[in-house]
Amino acid sequence: MSEHLRTALDLAASQVPVLPLRVGKVPFGNCRRCQDNACGGRPNMKNPGPCNCPGPCHGWAAATTDPDVISSGIWRRAWLCASAVAYHPGGAGLTVVDLDNADAITWAHENLPTTQTVPTTRGEHWLYLGRMQSANAVRPGVDIKSTMAYARWRGFGTGTMAYLPDAVRALAVKKLTAVRTTGITVPALAGGGECPHRTPAYLDRGIAMAEQRITEAREAVHATVYRTFLAVLSKHGRCGCLTEAHTARLFTAAQAKGESARHCTDAWTNALTRLGL
Repeated sequence: MSEHLRTALDLAASQVPVLPLRVGKVPFGNCRRCQDNACGGRPNMKNPGPCNCPGPCHGWAAATTDPDVISSGIWRRAWLCASAVAYHPGGAGLTVVDLDNADAITWAHENLPTTQTVPTTRGEHWLYLGRMQSANAVRPGVDIKSTMAYARWRGFGTGTMAYLPDAVRALAVKKLTAVRTTGITVPALAGGGECPHRTPAYLDRGIAMAEQRITEAREAVHATVYRTFLAVLSKHGRCGCLTEAHTARLFTAAQAKGESARHCTDAWTNALTRLGL
């Protein structure tokens, strides 16, 4: 049994979902038709790409705690030539703050609670209890890896793991807000119509209800996001009251449910088109 396979099985026994990495920290294609990344490495979970495999086949989506999957078939052969073990932090209920250089580490010591720390090639991983939406480049040299992401396993490190602080969540919200609202505008009613809303609180209450509807979705999340965007725009899209702050709140709620920035933008654009805005 290879060292990487042994490590993977030990982690899986602790309910940490794992996957093998090739040289360059790239996941394997985990079925024969996707070997050597022949299909482009696109996950096939709700967003089919070139990969038409019957189950999740790539990256974080394929991470598992099932020892039979980990140690049999194509995975066993992958472990023999793997360069490292990776894991899905969000699947284990964790968040990794990836600090890529000395300046980022200094910033973390000054701004984040002390927690379990794992040395990396260029910096450190700070591990927190709790999951959140992943986000890259939330500030210079800092990435957040949790849901829908994988991180290289580098050992247990030192220190006691703290609970995920609001300071880390706020970094992702700020980053995702900037990404999601880029290029999104809501045109005013042609001819400059008068705003029909009674008070600003009326609009704020509508946005809050829309956020709640998205957050409480248990299935068909993408359809729920589209219908919610459509409802908001049909009520508030023609008077010019919607601002980037409002759209950012809606996009943030959708991303927290697993929607990508592209899906959010597509749903918003489709809703605008359907309403003729």
